[in-house]
Amino acid sequence: MRKIGILGGTFDPPHNGHLLIANEVLQGLDLAEVWFMPNQEPPHKQMSEGASTDDRVKMLELAIYGHPNFKIETIELERSGRSFTIDTMRLLKNEYPNVDFYFIIGADMIEYLPKWNKIDELINLVTFVGVNRPDFLEVTSYPVINVTVPEMGVSSKLIRTRIKEQKTIRYLVPEPVRMYIEEKKLYGT
Repeated sequence: MRKIGILGGTFDPPHNGHLLIANEVLQGLDLAEVWFMPNQEPPHKQMSEGASTDDRVKMLELAIYGHPNFKIETIELERSGRSFTIDTMRLLKNEYPNVDFYFIIGADMIEYLPKWNKIDELINLVTFVGVNRPDFLEVTSYPVINVTVPEMGVSSKLIRTRIKEQKTIRYLVPEPVRMYIEEKKLYGT
């Protein structure tokens, strides 16, 4: 069985923290690949007035370019409305029956697991992998493999805020992503 990690999110924009998490889990659990899975509308938060779906996918392509074990999975973008992980994982397990999926979540989502849609079924479809985040505990009654990653206090919200305040985002996002944001005048640049 191939071991594939899935890192879901809005990626609005993708940043170096996303890449660091993916790479640490890839290496730490000896995964074959990590798939970045942008979502349409996450059930746990309101979408911001951010970049279009096409822009988010393009920025992800630029961010992971050259990494042979990073891929993009757009299954959640092909459905409208809220994206529930259980629905996505049912589809992926049907399409890839010989894959063990490792669903990567931050410590903030570890605390939120009891509220996930059909969590008791979901834990039979995926192995959850939790990564540390500042100000959140990695405690749950659900089975989660914890992977420690170097802490990087960067978020997509921080990047959007810095852009609005006309501050630099250099070294927070991959350089091609920074250039794309400027070229497309995203987030108020």
